[in-house]
Amino acid sequence: MQERSLLEMRGIYKSFPGVKALRNVDFTLRAGEIHALMGENGAGKSTLIKVLTGVHIKDEGNIFLKGHDGPVQIHSPQDAQNLGISTVYQEISLCPNLSVAENIYLGRGEGNFVSWKEMNRKAEKLLDSLGIAVGPTAQLASCSIAVQQMIAIARAVDMDCSVLILDEPTSSLDESEVARLFDLMRQLRERGTGIIFVTHFLDQVYEVCDRITVLRDGTLVGEYEIEKLPRVQLVSKMLGKELDDMADIKNDIPVFTDRKDTPVYEAKGLCSTEGIKPFDFTIRKGEVNGFTGLLGSGRSECVRAIFGADKVTSGKVKMDGKDVDITKPIDAMKNGIAYLPEDRKRDGIVGDLSVRDNIILALQVIKGFFKPFTRAQANKFADEYIKLLDIKTASVNTPIKSLSGGNQQKVILGRWLLTHPKYLILDEPTRGIDVGTKVDIQKLVLKLASEGMSVTFISSETDEMLRTCSRLLVMRDRKLVGELTGDELTQNTIMNTIAGGERNDG
Repeated sequence: MQERSLLEMRGIYKSFPGVKALRNVDFTLRAGEIHALMGENGAGKSTLIKVLTGVHIKDEGNIFLKGHDGPVQIHSPQDAQNLGISTVYQEISLCPNLSVAENIYLGRGEGNFVSWKEMNRKAEKLLDSLGIAVGPTAQLASCSIAVQQMIAIARAVDMDCSVLILDEPTSSLDESEVARLFDLMRQLRERGTGIIFVTHFLDQVYEVCDRITVLRDGTLVGEYEIEKLPRVQLVSKMLGKELDDMADIKNDIPVFTDRKDTPVYEAKGLCSTEGIKPFDFTIRKGEVNGFTGLLGSGRSECVRAIFGADKVTSGKVKMDGKDVDITKPIDAMKNGIAYLPEDRKRDGIVGDLSVRDNIILALQVIKGFFKPFTRAQANKFADEYIKLLDIKTASVNTPIKSLSGGNQQKVILGRWLLTHPKYLILDEPTRGIDVGTKVDIQKLVLKLASEGMSVTFISSETDEMLRTCSRLLVMRDRKLVGELTGDELTQNTIMNTIAGGERNDG
């Protein structure tokens, strides 16, 4: 091990059925360092953390810890804790009905006797030393999420953790709470604790971290000192996408030209319970636009607010120039808005239902379940969209769960097209499907737009956005930070805008 290293992971491999989640990944954490672990969805961050904490057993590789001769074996979370590795998750795993002191010392008493006075005294001393302004006898449920996280950190510190993993700790915090958490992290750094900070927030990484390790598609991209890696380069390394050499499909399909001045959909100051800052948004007939930004930037939250899938807390909405009230998905559907969600397994398909029943579902909801379609009508609808979208299925009666991911996605797309929407929202419509099907969906989007449908398209793949969208709205840290059209629609401009518009001067 290197002299200052607290932890070294070398040549880590981990596979699951059909997925190589980690391939030959190295990671080093030094004493007194805050080290960001960065990467997009599926990059391998969570798997690496779970290997380190004993939730998953690695297939190959070694883990070394300061003070131990040779590699250590971590087969369970208890093993990790015994070795001084503690994790504080975004979802707090403490007991809200117990006091602060009880949560700090839970499961660590000796015998049946507990000296409450002594426990409270020790807890108070620990909380004071870490600058956590809460009394030891306060019930945990009465504390804010930020304070609960700090108490979870205090518990880890008192258990002599040398490696502290903070997994998305700031996603539910406001700015002042984040500042307090960062003060605590800096204090622990001064004590020599090594902190692994998993987050999607670029601004926070550059505010508090010393180093960054970037993973992509289960492999190590590299380890970088923070001051030597400009934000735009970090974004580039995370996305790892150069414009590929696929044909520019925009040139193959005519653009819709009969465009009126009145937007199909217009929102002013739209905001939801999911933490996005109020944003303005318009889309015109026949336009394809998109929200872009890193994972966690607020892309999906924006379209979920538009569709009423998350609780809308403020804002005014117009459709075709008239005020409308969209507070839940059925309101959106009745106003001609369709939404294909990011997570097709959780929010899209109904696995045990047939292909036919999945296709007619949205139209049946709009019509009302007390007015069911006849079997002949349902079969006619299903056959039409199976043919239109070239869905590979044995029959309309096949359960959707037995189809491939790409064909499931086409069924959900068919479901929404059957409602003949004015405005179609597609969130990651091509994730996890083969290249041929991706191009089919991209061409279909442009064809629908050429016939006058308005489409919002979201993809983690920048090249895909550039091939389909004529306008991009750029998100960073749940805020709308830019709008790009025309000559601005380049990989470089997008990355610069995501990163904060800084000079790309290395």
